[in-house]
Amino acid sequence: MNILLRKLKASDSVILSKLANNKNISKSLRDYFPKPYTLQDAINFIDFTKKEITQLTFAIEFNGSFCGIISLGLKTDVYQKNGELGYWIGEEFWGKGITSKAVDLIIDYGFNKLKLERIFAGIFSNNLGSMKVLEKNNFSKEGVFKNAIFKNGELLDEHQYTILKDDYPHK
Repeated sequence: MNILLRKLKASDSVILSKLANNKNISKSLRDYFPKPYTLQDAINFIDFTKKEITQLTFAIEFNGSFCGIISLGLKTDVYQKNGELGYWIGEEFWGKGITSKAVDLIIDYGFNKLKLERIFAGIFSNNLGSMKVLEKNNFSKEGVFKNAIFKNGELLDEHQYTILKDDYPHK
């Protein structure tokens, strides 16, 4: 299984729009993620990532094919050593260990290249698969924020997961 993180390219736009235009993807992401997800949304997103001074957004590639997105959102001010992890992969790629490997790769990038000390992710309570991915990657659940998410007319809890650089086994 060959998994790598790379820059997004214009040729990813068609498959990006196809994979992202799926309610099973958007239901676990913030509302700024377009729904429906059009080809123009994909083109705009790829153009947006090209403006990153420090690369923070990556295509996930599985055996030579684009299959999803992973990113770190850098925090500022007193939180400047923190990065917020976000990711999704196309439904046809679920359950293959791809996301777990991609998360491992971006953790390494965050700690060793970006010099972060803490990486965290907020997971909706209905996304058990994502919780398992983080737990496989040595994230600890720091807490549960009750009714913190309002998505698709439903109140959900947010589970906050964190990994510290000192707890990362591949320092």
